[in-house]
Amino acid sequence: MPSSLPPSAPLPHAAPRPHTAPDAAPTGDAPPTVPAQTQAHCGAQQQAAPHGGVRTATVGGLAPPRAPLAPEPADTLPAPPRYPRSCVTELRLSAFAGHRRARFLLGSVTLFTGASGSGKSTALRAYEALARLGGGARLAAVFADPAACVPQGARPDAQRRRGFRIGCTADGPAGPVRLDVAVQAEPELRIVGERLSAGGVVLLETALRDPGRRTVQAAWHTGGSAPVTRAPLPDDRLGTALLPLRVAGKTEGQRQVLAAAEQMVVALRSVFACDPQPDWMGVPVPTGSGRLLTGCDNLADVLWRTREECGRRHAALVAALSAGSAGPAGPVLDLRAEPLPDGTVRAVLDRAGGGRTELARLGYGELRYLALALVLLTGPGVLDVDPAGEVPAATQTLTLLADGLDRGLDVRQRAELLRLAVRMADRGHIRCVGAVSDGSWAARTDGVTVVDLGP
Repeated sequence: MPSSLPPSAPLPHAAPRPHTAPDAAPTGDAPPTVPAQTQAHCGAQQQAAPHGGVRTATVGGLAPPRAPLAPEPADTLPAPPRYPRSCVTELRLSAFAGHRRARFLLGSVTLFTGASGSGKSTALRAYEALARLGGGARLAAVFADPAACVPQGARPDAQRRRGFRIGCTADGPAGPVRLDVAVQAEPELRIVGERLSAGGVVLLETALRDPGRRTVQAAWHTGGSAPVTRAPLPDDRLGTALLPLRVAGKTEGQRQVLAAAEQMVVALRSVFACDPQPDWMGVPVPTGSGRLLTGCDNLADVLWRTREECGRRHAALVAALSAGSAGPAGPVLDLRAEPLPDGTVRAVLDRAGGGRTELARLGYGELRYLALALVLLTGPGVLDVDPAGEVPAATQTLTLLADGLDRGLDVRQRAELLRLAVRMADRGHIRCVGAVSDGSWAARTDGVTVVDLGP
């Protein structure tokens, strides 16, 4: 469908202003709405929009829609208040691969479902890209094939540019904060515009002024004698992630900018994209950092560390593994790593009756179930993530991204895994965003939001 990357919105010439005009549609033919439907299951009664329905937002250029602006917990603790920690509550794909004008509301446990090719993996890929940009990664490292992110059939504009637009909302102590980014994929990969806003006020806005320079012109809210501060920023990094290094925080306006930027960065950096690879999980590995990799191939090394350091959570992992196993070998009593003569370690299961099973003998689904349960029960200190070290852990919430969450799992395993995800999310420990081939089995589970992308 024809579309082009529109010119960046102009920078404000006075104090940052509220969004008063309706958002413009992208240039080119107006695309159809996304055939998607979200069901939010927060109890026996289905919640209606705005809590459940997938919306179609008319987002053009960089103008976002108007917006309002530790220690292991015990099971007996009360449920935490709403959004006491920074977390992403909305994902917007204005023009990204197969998605156009799509807006997805994210709960503490969200499952994307739909037929093959409906865009489940694409949505998670966009989320992961925003997370990496929020962590300070360069654009080329995040988008290895940027042309694949451009909507199919998009026509170049007068400057022969084509690109895509993505964004999100992060909620937390500072209230809802919106981020929208326009990326030029052709002829050169670069960020051509970015907007950070809260309470209907633009806090940061960037625009590409001189294509010959590898910078964008940025303006951020000051609120003092000068309403905005202007300075160039690199065009290959997210400006929001750079603001804490550029804003002094001397005025109330600057402190508002810092609070919004830090909340967005904290929400995006605390993401662990996990895709367990069972073929490698049973192989002996050398001891190392004890931090779980995204493919979980160093699982034995992680168990070597966590079994002694996290006794309660290790016991919970063994209980979860036993609940998801129904083989003839008997119940699981323990899961441990044992050293081998060559200096490596391998993972083994101790079973009732004195038997034991090497992890390499488990089935594909059993290994994926084990790895995902381990992620849900651990935290940033065990997973290979880079959370904001300068922010207290009590204000951060880890988010698990899992494409193919139910891949290889049987009915019992996927149900147990979902219950575990909901329980840990209720305790404020971790959020979960996954893609499944069929979400009907999860639709009746309290605390789960199912985003149905249709056939």
